[in-house]
Amino acid sequence: MARIRVGLLPTASFMVGNMAVPKYADAEKTQFAVDRETGAKLFTVTLFFMEDDRAEALKVTVPETGLPNGLKPGVPVMPVELFATPWARIFNGSLSDGIAYRVERLDLVGGPASAAEAA
Repeated sequence: MARIRVGLLPTASFMVGNMAVPKYADAEKTQFAVDRETGAKLFTVTLFFMEDDRAEALKVTVPETGLPNGLKPGVPVMPVELFATPWARIFNGSLSDGIAYRVERLDLVGGPASAAEAA
């Protein structure tokens, strides 16, 4: 699978849309999905991505180790090491495709939480 590093303009900003939701490795939701290299549990976070005069919602996968304290809806963040992976599959004769987004971590932007973590 080809991972593509996503380049961001200096004007890009991100805001958390929902609390982190665990990813599961099975449809029955009995086994957490984990990072293949580190074994960290994986979570999904919806981010609102704003750049110039456009905005869109991105669902990104984040390892548990990359989730900062204070992460909640409305908080500004900056994704670190953002990658996009195109995917496609055929299920019941129909083609589905899209882009999966993955980050190493989310950094809080500004505010007292960031200053407290830096201390």
